[in-house]
Amino acid sequence: MSKHKEDKEKDLEQEVLTEEQVAEENTEEKVQEDQTEEVSQEEILQAKVAELEAANAELKDQMLRRQAELENYRKRLIRDKEEAVQFANESLIRDILGFLDNMERALTAAKNGGDVNALIEGFEMTQNQLLSTLDKNWGLKAIESVGHEFDPSLHEACMMTVDENLDKETVLEEFQKGYTLHDRVIRPSKVKIGKPE
Repeated sequence: MSKHKEDKEKDLEQEVLTEEQVAEENTEEKVQEDQTEEVSQEEILQAKVAELEAANAELKDQMLRRQAELENYRKRLIRDKEEAVQFANESLIRDILGFLDNMERALTAAKNGGDVNALIEGFEMTQNQLLSTLDKNWGLKAIESVGHEFDPSLHEACMMTVDENLDKETVLEEFQKGYTLHDRVIRPSKVKIGKPE
């Protein structure tokens, strides 16, 4: 082989080696760049994960606080309701206390041999006072029955008699007084009615 050929082959070999080295270097650079890109993307993803975990923890904390507040509110409502039910009739009882005081005085007077007419008058005044207080403060009204037309929504007929002087069913006698509370019948009057022929 001639020297010239050998030199050419060596040059070619060197060229091939140089191209291989360049390719290797390029590959190494690309691998390093890819690794750098992977590291930076991994860091970004880790940062996002950390950010999301922090936000999640904050939301969990807010949720737990709100649940605790709601539970406390619910317990407070239950306690307030129980107390309201327990003391709902306090004003009514206070209104009745005056009536009880008057009844006690009347009984004491009766035991000490008081005047019967004065006792009857005292009882009537006390009854009127109680009915007036219950009407004014609580909406309790007595149903007026005797002489009025029979109304099955207000009256309960216990007895009936035929009366030719009547042109409609009329309450003749009241056995037990009926009452309405804010215009709702809570106890109908028990009555005797007269029926026309």
